[in-house]
Amino acid sequence: MDNAGIEEMFEGLGPVSIRRLFGGKGIYYQGLIVAIDLRDEIMLKADEVSAPEFEAAGARQWFYEGKRAKPVLMPYWSVPEAAFDDPDEMRKWVRLAFEAAVRVNSKD
Repeated sequence: MDNAGIEEMFEGLGPVSIRRLFGGKGIYYQGLIVAIDLRDEIMLKADEVSAPEFEAAGARQWFYEGKRAKPVLMPYWSVPEAAFDDPDEMRKWVRLAFEAAVRVNSKD
């Protein structure tokens, strides 16, 4: 997704910064990574608190194949389909991603 599209997607949260990351893009809000753009798909940050909401909405968790083809689950989930047509719904999901980033960062 181009940067203008990403900025529009996250406008309900506020201005984001976008940086290259692992062959994709990292999307940051207030200095915290809230999402990644990987192969033209936005994946939102989640944690043990918000992941069940993503799963219930039909989102997919990002994973890669580790050693011995064992999946390694990452803390990023696809954007629920309903959010693409509804700015209020998108605002909900990007806010959940920011809240997860805050919680994860506070554990450090």
